Amino acid sequence: MSSLADYQTKLREFFEANVDTVLKSPNSCLKHPFVDPGSVYDGNLWDWDSFWAVYALFGLVNHKGDPDLKERVLKHAKGNIHNFFDYQLEDGYIPMMIEESDLPEPYLIMKRKQGAVLNMMKPFLCHQIALISGFAGDFEWMRAYADNIERYFACYDKFYYHDNCGLYVWADDVMIGMDNDPATFGRPRFSTANMYLNSFMVSELCAAAQIMKELGYDERSQFYFDKAVQLIDHIQGECWDQRDRFFYSVDVDIKTRKYDWFHVGLGVFWKTLPIKVRTWTGFIPLWAGFATKEQAEQIVQHIRDGETFNSPYGIRTLAKDEKMYNLTPTINPSNWLGPIWIIVNYVVFRGLLNYGYTDDARKLYEKTALLLGRDLEERGTLHEYYIPETGEPVINSGFINWNMLVLNMEDELSGRKSMDDYIHVLLPY
Repeated sequence: MSSLADYQTKLREFFEANVDTVLKSPNSCLKHPFVDPGSVYDGNLWDWDSFWAVYALFGLVNHKGDPDLKERVLKHAKGNIHNFFDYQLEDGYIPMMIEESDLPEPYLIMKRKQGAVLNMMKPFLCHQIALISGFAGDFEWMRAYADNIERYFACYDKFYYHDNCGLYVWADDVMIGMDNDPATFGRPRFSTANMYLNSFMVSELCAAAQIMKELGYDERSQFYFDKAVQLIDHIQGECWDQRDRFFYSVDVDIKTRKYDWFHVGLGVFWKTLPIKVRTWTGFIPLWAGFATKEQAEQIVQHIRDGETFNSPYGIRTLAKDEKMYNLTPTINPSNWLGPIWIIVNYVVFRGLLNYGYTDDARKLYEKTALLLGRDLEERGTLHEYYIPETGEPVINSGFINWNMLVLNMEDELSGRKSMDDYIHVLLPY
């Protein structure tokens, strides 16, 4: 087995050599250049996947200092946004994924036009716009889309915002990022205010505030910032569990259900019920920056716990002592019931750095580099997710995407710029 330093070098060389495998030319459904995840997802544009791929690619560009590579990556990153807006419907809906196919238009667009209320693009549109614009030092390319951004949020507020509790809900359990999150997977439609959706929405609203400010729309900028602060208040009030010291997704299908003359006294006065399944989504508030220092101290204890989340190769996506813990290879849905995903390692890593837990972040980076380095050394490629106890790959060889974030981890520990700095300022909580 090679040393950590050897793996660092080999991984950087591998990703630099494979950049062009994820920078794709236009196809039958996508008119602009774009970035795909590689592996079985060749030719598909995904919402949060494309954001994190661009996030990692920009880090690689900064490290390498190649102006030609920077120009190519920026062209494809902007192409992601152009492609998504090409398929925005009048009500603001944008699909989560645009696939190359023989259909006259993407499947999700067809279903939406037929009247189905589906999950829409996860809250990474403004994330990616702010990242691209900040990295390029230019927001003007986005001015023509200001109204599109407004309609995107209006669609979220119309179809996915739950007025009673002030949180956002998934329409169903299809393509929710953490595909088989027990807090949403298999549960009734519009019943779950998921920590993934709401935590990333906080930063999405902050990114929108940044974009509007850069474009000179100060009132709209303040509007989105105020929405972010309001959403934080609702997450803190409904999702933080004081007893368990953890952020949980919550059930919003809560109301007094009267029948004849029953239930006419004291009715249901609570707005949500916690779905007490511990998943990695409870750590996202550290990345988004709205956990308090006291909460961060308590959350870090979960991150360190070898009986639940901490493993020899990183952060388990589901606590090991949950009854749903399962490492079965699966796709559609992908398995997030315990396996190691590099995106999770990175989000937790960055959250640890945000709150000053540098030693914990360094250990997590070293685990990640050893995991990917060993896979590359033994198999000549990388995979989508891994077994926590052994580091063995589970499925989908040739996966590039957010696996590149291991380079960001190395750079940030060395004091180089975090891509987060282009997107939003951490909120003072």
